[in-house]
Amino acid sequence: MATLATKPSRIGKDERFFFISAIIMTAVLVLGFSVQFAFGRSSFASPLRVHLHALIFFGWTMLYLLQNILVGTGYRDIHRKLGWLSVAWMPAMIVMGSWVTVVLVRAGHVPFFFQPLYFLIMDPMTVLVFAGLTAGAIALRRKTQWHRRLAFCGMTILLGPGVGRLLPMPLLIPYAGWGVFAVIILFPLAGMIRDLRAAGRVHPAWWWGAGTIVAMQVAIDLIAFSPPGLAIYGFVTAGSPGADIAPLAFPPFPGAPPAP
Repeated sequence: MATLATKPSRIGKDERFFFISAIIMTAVLVLGFSVQFAFGRSSFASPLRVHLHALIFFGWTMLYLLQNILVGTGYRDIHRKLGWLSVAWMPAMIVMGSWVTVVLVRAGHVPFFFQPLYFLIMDPMTVLVFAGLTAGAIALRRKTQWHRRLAFCGMTILLGPGVGRLLPMPLLIPYAGWGVFAVIILFPLAGMIRDLRAAGRVHPAWWWGAGTIVAMQVAIDLIAFSPPGLAIYGFVTAGSPGADIAPLAFPPFPGAPPAP
């Protein structure tokens, strides 16, 4: 049994930051979705695809948390072996995340604080950028400082749905997407501040990770409010109820009377 894992150890200062951050990230997602369930905005009566989506994405959150626990407690061998599970997990997240988004847009059931076209671009873009940062972390797995920071930034992107469920999104219209961004970017900024205090400099992985998140947010706007974005919307919604919905008009508030 001793050959299966390295000897457990106390959590070091460097590992402690990522371990605590993983707990906070998990708590944000759990709290965000729990609040929606408590207020009756979510239920177990959702379609099967929604449950599969939740299982896959929350499963990743648990994997990320477990990986930080393993590193922090010295089980690095298990951490490395379990890490290969992420290689198979990410494609499922890309497919499921994009599929659910397309289904909602085609059905005309986009959250009312997002324009349909913005939502169509935002969701797949965030999953793809998450996968890109995480793939970079896997490729640099032998460079620990790069690996853990890029993985951290990838996980930061997945906080969007949880954060959005905790923010007063209707009050943030028409900047709901940027409101979520303003919260999640605080996580890599906290990592930068932590590096400055501990080492006197910011590790370059933070600049790449945080810069990618900023570029992603800007790209969402640029694509959503462009002719190519409109073309994408037309292609995706062709022959569906979503085709009759203005791509850049906000859906009516729930319970609002229909427009005359």
